[in-house]
Parts: sequence; structure tokens; C-alpha cells
Amino acid sequence: MKTMAVCLLCALSTNQSIQANEVLALIPMPAKMTTCIGEFTFPENLKAYVDHYRGDSIQLVFNQFQEDLNHATGIKTKSVRTGKKADIILELNTSLATEAYKLNIDQKQIHIEAARPVGFFYALQTLKQLMPRNVMAGVKDTQTDNWSIPAIEIEDEPRFGWRGFMLDEGRHIYGKDQVKRVIDIMATYKMNRFHWHLTEDQGWRIEIKKYPKLTEVGGWRNSKVLGWGNTQPDGQWYGGFYTQKDIQEIVEYAKERFIEIIPEIDIPGHSQAAVASYPEFLACDPENKHEVWLWQGVSTDVINVANPKAVQFAKDIIDELIDLFPFEYIHLGGDECPTSKWEQNKACQEQLKAIGSNNYRDLQIHFYKQLKDYITAKPAEEQRKLIFWNEVLHGNTQPLGTDITIMAWVGADAAAKDAAQRGMNTILSPQIPYYINRKQASGPNEPMSQGSGTETVKAVYQYKPMYQVPTDLQDKYMGVQANFWTEWVTDGSVVEYLMLPRLAAVAEAGWTPEEKRDYDNFKKRIQKDQLLYELKGWNYGKHIMNE
Repeated sequence: MKTMAVCLLCALSTNQSIQANEVLALIPMPAKMTTCIGEFTFPENLKAYVDHYRGDSIQLVFNQFQEDLNHATGIKTKSVRTGKKADIILELNTSLATEAYKLNIDQKQIHIEAARPVGFFYALQTLKQLMPRNVMAGVKDTQTDNWSIPAIEIEDEPRFGWRGFMLDEGRHIYGKDQVKRVIDIMATYKMNRFHWHLTEDQGWRIEIKKYPKLTEVGGWRNSKVLGWGNTQPDGQWYGGFYTQKDIQEIVEYAKERFIEIIPEIDIPGHSQAAVASYPEFLACDPENKHEVWLWQGVSTDVINVANPKAVQFAKDIIDELIDLFPFEYIHLGGDECPTSKWEQNKACQEQLKAIGSNNYRDLQIHFYKQLKDYITAKPAEEQRKLIFWNEVLHGNTQPLGTDITIMAWVGADAAAKDAAQRGMNTILSPQIPYYINRKQASGPNEPMSQGSGTETVKAVYQYKPMYQVPTDLQDKYMGVQANFWTEWVTDGSVVEYLMLPRLAAVAEAGWTPEEKRDYDNFKKRIQKDQLLYELKGWNYGKHIMNE
């Protein structure tokens, strides 16, 4: 009780000024934080007590932390059998929410409580942020021999359960190492959903054993640069894909950082690469020539949803996705699907009549209904929930039921509210300003991408998720997600440059209570991460760092 009193007294008198101090540059800002008097100094040999959890999974989380700590500082760690003799305690507290944690630091001890391994992971991420940035970066510092952190009490849990980032590799592909770097950036800021956009008109990037032509044909095209306006295709042979072994490696890498991967197979639109691979049953006009697209924009070459072989094709792909991605969700796209070829196809015309509609968008809904029913009939461990872009709301969604999730991007606030009113879960991913592939500043030195530079860090930060949403709809809002489309971005370092530091702003919107978010305070905190980015070798936009 004495310690608590000192902390409260200190909070009343100095909390505002201490939070502005660089040593407490925590991102995302914790839900509740009280600074206290004094500091904890790490001994040369840190004694640790770690509660048991099935599979020793808390111990595994702590093992990774102590490896990073030892590498960066030289501090060694040994286990003890009781918390009484420990310098750091990781103690189960089953009353806490899944991702919540408590972190109490005084002059004698670090005490962490959580209900699940993920809560301990997030607490240790916060602990790293309290230390010099070389600890988070995993870079050795030989100049420091006294490692201390401030006394503090934190009770923390995220505002939203979904804190996501989407990377499009259909247009351009970056490879395993770059994807792992993206996952590391996400984990730094406690993000937990990696939405992996793996198929497009311009490329199919995932090996499907039953349909090898998807990568043999669909994974390659005759131009690295995608044509747009005065920019013409360059004729360079370009492409690539992830083998199933690659996928499994990345899935394990993400799981170690408590990030779930949501694979997106965008069908029936944005599917010209697939159609080019198997035109005999995917194309509405198989007699014509089909090739992987060389242009930006939206292709009209969509899958023939009235062909039973095309439906079976989609089911077979879902089977392989379920085997590869042991997570809760699969994204099936649903955006920007032109209906012009369906309108000219006899089988599609007949199917539209059969389902009793005159809206060709309902052919897409009917296609999804068949896939949803297929998944629902599977054993419980193989079932998955489906996510769609908000264009599916333009059709008759009643056959799909309400147990789907709408990712709201175009007119995001209105679309999300529409979905919630229909009883569907929704994720906010507003094109403006959460499409962080768009330029984050104006000027001749900015890399080629979309936009004019108005999607600044400040603009991203100041978006208010779930703003003025009625209380009775708020439980339908799962969270927030930033998206990265790659029409113009051919290099992974440019992905990082445009991601950072804007992804940190999205992460804070997903974690921190709205009333605690403040841009000026965030700017002071993010500026400390410039050193982290340099130590990690991450490329980043430097605009806010110099303000």
C-alpha cells in the first residue's frame, strides 16, 4: 500500500512531465499508466520466476526476451523456484482479458501479470520500450554498464481486438525476408493481424498443389512496371510466388510474435492471373486469349461463377488454405468485380434467372454462398470465418447470413455502419487515410506512389475509429487496419518507407483509448523510434522526425 501511495502522489505531481520524457516513449500508449519514484536497476544476473502454462509457452516467450536482453546488454538470466527471490516475476492472472497485462516496476522488482502468453509478450514489448532502443533492436551496446528503467505501474489492454496491416503482393512480390521484416514491425507496435493479399489480376503468389498452373503461368508476367497513363509495360519477365514450405515458415514466424495471418484469395474479381492459368473453365470467354495483366486498375476478366468447375476450383483452393493457415479467418475479396462478362455469358444469364434476381452482383453473392456452405459443412477444426470488402453490401447479402465480416474501405465509416446495422462484424480500413501506400508527403524526392502527399502521419493519427457510432452497434466493430497496395511500389525498402512511421499511428488507434490519444504527445514519442529504425535498418519517412 505504501508503494501505491507513493506512485499516486508522484502521478499527481509529475505524470505529465515524465510522460513527455523520452525514456517513456511507449507506442502504443498504455491504457493506464502511473509513474513512480525511483528506478529498477538490472543486476548482472537477473533472477526470474516464470509461472507454468501449458506447453511452457510463457517460458518460451520469456526465453526470447532474455535472449534479446542478453545480446543487447550482456545481462544474464537464471530461473528461481519462488517469486520471493526473483528480480522479475511472470505470474498468471486469469481474471485479465486475453491480451491484457499488468506491469509493475519498483526499485526492487519487475512484476508482470497476464492471463495468456500473448499478454506476457506484450508486457515484455513494453518493458523493452522502457529501455534504450538498442534492446528492442537487438543490437549490442558496449558503452553502457548500468541498465535502469523507471518505476512505473501499467494496466493495459487493447481498445480493439483487430489491429491489422495488409500487404498486397499480387502486383509486386518482395519475398520471405521482407515479409518477416513487416511482421517484426507489426510486432513492435503490438499489431496482431497480417492480412496477406496473395492474388491479383497481375499475379498469383501462392502455390496451390492441385492447380500448378496458377504459379507456373499466373505467377509471371511480361512487365515489372505496371502500365498506367503514359507509363507503358516494360517487357521485363517478372514474377515469383511462395511455395507451401515458404508459407509454413512465415506462418510459424508470425505465430511466435502472436500475429495471425489472414490469407486473401481475391475471387471472382481481380482474378485475371487465375483466368489466364485455366481459361478453359475459369473464363467467361475461353475462346479468347487470356494473359496475366500488365496494367494497373481493374480488369474485366473475372471468373465465370456459373461454371461448376470454377466453383470446385474455389473450394479446392480453400481446402489448401485451411491446411496452410491455422487461423480463424480467410478473406475472399469481393471488391471491384465488373459484371460485364457475366452479362454477355449465357450460363451466367441463366443462373441469374435461377436465383430469382436481375442484379448481376447477386451472382457474386451466390458464388460466395456456395463456398460458405462448403466451409460450414467441414469439421469444426477446419471451419473458417469469411471476410469480404464492403462492395458485397451492394448485393443481396441475406443468403450469406450475418456471420461474415465486412472490411470497410470505400466510404468506410458509412459502410461499416451499414454492415453493423445488418448484424455483421466490421473492420475499419478507410482508404483515406489508412491506405499507407499513398504518399505521406509532397515533394520531388518522394517515391512514386498514389496520392498527393496529404496522407501525412498527422492525418493518419487524427482519424478517429468508430467516431459517433451508437453504443448498440459498437460491439460489431472489430478494429482497424492499414492497407498497402503495390501498383507503383517495386521495392521492399519503399514499402518500409511508406509504412513507417504511419503504421505506428494506426497501431495506437487500435490499442489506446481514444481519450488518451494526442498527436503532439505521439510525435514526441515516435521521434525516439528514429534510433530504433536506424538500428534495425528499416527505411522510413523522416518528415515527422525533423519537426
